[in-house]
Amino acid sequence: MRAAEKLSESLRIARMVIKTEAEAILALMDRLGDEFERAVDLLYHCEGKVIVTGMGKPGIIARKISATFNSTGTPSQFIHPAEASHGDLGTVLEKDVILIISNSGETEEIKNLLPFLKHMEAKVIGMTGNLQSTLAKNADIVLDITIQKEACPLGLAPTASTTVSLVVGDALAMALLDRKGIKPEDYALYHPGGSLGKKLTLRVEDIMRTGEMNPIVHMKTCVRDVLIRITTAHGGAANVVDDSGRLVGIFTDGDLRRHLEEDPQVLQKLISELMTRHPKTIEVGKMAIEALRVMKDLRVDELPVVDGRDHPVGMLDVQDLIRNGIF
Repeated sequence: MRAAEKLSESLRIARMVIKTEAEAILALMDRLGDEFERAVDLLYHCEGKVIVTGMGKPGIIARKISATFNSTGTPSQFIHPAEASHGDLGTVLEKDVILIISNSGETEEIKNLLPFLKHMEAKVIGMTGNLQSTLAKNADIVLDITIQKEACPLGLAPTASTTVSLVVGDALAMALLDRKGIKPEDYALYHPGGSLGKKLTLRVEDIMRTGEMNPIVHMKTCVRDVLIRITTAHGGAANVVDDSGRLVGIFTDGDLRRHLEEDPQVLQKLISELMTRHPKTIEVGKMAIEALRVMKDLRVDELPVVDGRDHPVGMLDVQDLIRNGIF
């Protein structure tokens, strides 16, 4: 019974935390206005980099916001406010914009930075929940991240305040991404590694099977010979062409199994009698992720790749997509 009661209390706390933080986020919407627009404009016209800083938990949020700026086309760097006073301020240039996160706006390490930033004539965006704070009074632009209460049952641990800071940072980064006209291919340049980069950069010709791995047979070839070609290619299908080399059909090992049940003599027939006519194709130059969508929609494992004249130049197998991290 005690375990059940403890679990029930844990769930109550969890739901309270989620509710409190969700309400804090929603309350932000009514406070976004001219100051946010000014902040986006300042960041957009920044000729240097965006320096993001914060102490303690806000510092962790600052690191994430800086990383998001970098990944969406806005050069950024995190500096630790304590280390900044011991040499790291050397990385700050007059052309930089400084984004400072402090819920109280009175964090000692932050207050110590402000006179030096003023002296350097660097523009400062303050993100604070205290509009009468030292940070608010010394910032060029102030973003209000006021919360009614923290989600901590003790009212002490930074919870709702750090969540709100993160959301405003994301909002700034996404508004900048939109204003700069960042496209998926641009975004891919900042994420060349891993599955994300592959999904955004790989084209069908980068992974399709060609040469001997792409069986191409004439429509008058017998099924037996086609199967030999497919087996030699270690594939699951063959492209079927007419006299002009245009794709007219596809034949898969699944087709063979279905026809064998109906006619044991199927191996002697011409492939034109059994092939799937007018198969769905994808053109050279298309993104591999698009090929995946086509294959999922059609529920097929093989997809012919054609050029502008409908000549088959390759074959995509679902295993190729899996192997290259697209699936």
